Amino acid sequence: MSAERTPEPAPVAAAKRQPAWLESRLAGLLRIVIQRGVLKPLVRYLIRVEVVGRPAATGPMVVVANHSSHLDAPLMVTFLPLAVTRRLAVGAAADYFFDSKKRAILTGLVFNAFPIDRGKNKPMRGTSGRLLDDGFSLLVFPEGTRSRDGLMGDFQLGAAALCVSKGVPCLPIGITGAYDAMPRGRNWPVPGRLPVRFAIGDPLTPGPGESVPEFAVRMQAAVTALHDQGVRDAG
Repeated sequence: MSAERTPEPAPVAAAKRQPAWLESRLAGLLRIVIQRGVLKPLVRYLIRVEVVGRPAATGPMVVVANHSSHLDAPLMVTFLPLAVTRRLAVGAAADYFFDSKKRAILTGLVFNAFPIDRGKNKPMRGTSGRLLDDGFSLLVFPEGTRSRDGLMGDFQLGAAALCVSKGVPCLPIGITGAYDAMPRGRNWPVPGRLPVRFAIGDPLTPGPGESVPEFAVRMQAAVTALHDQGVRDAG
């Protein structure tokens, strides 16, 4: 599978519960319709989104962001340019999004999701590496789980390990306001269309001889700077 031969995204049937039809071209086209025609208008209706910046590359790359809300992934797949999202696979917690057949199908169809084991500092292998080799970009939340208090946690090493091992750039994104708009424990955003800022930074590429922990630190610093700038601008 290559970017030139297959412009539409094919879902990843990494979970055994996902049926084969999720890999079809039709499913890829349906995903674009759902993301752009249904999900994006719904997100705009529920929150006020400000997008700052634009990706300087389309992939393959590892897109990383802070994670404080279930709004984060919908924001990514609807407000990043189509040139990125049409070949974007979203890393999702295997123990949550793939624990039932219905949830696995829905997540696979809407987000082109693939399962990630959330072991601490456990590098991602297998499916994620093959996706990059096939020309896909990956969306990963390196904290491993949503924030419980809106504060950013330490980045685990999986996303950095992928960038270093595959020689692909990381695209840092800082999201501000999503925790207030839909904090952990809520199944729907807070009423009132609260503001959420989505800031896209410059790509980072691992340097010669740069270790995985070193690149993870640099990756987190870039995301933190984008997030903190949003906090300052909002204040």
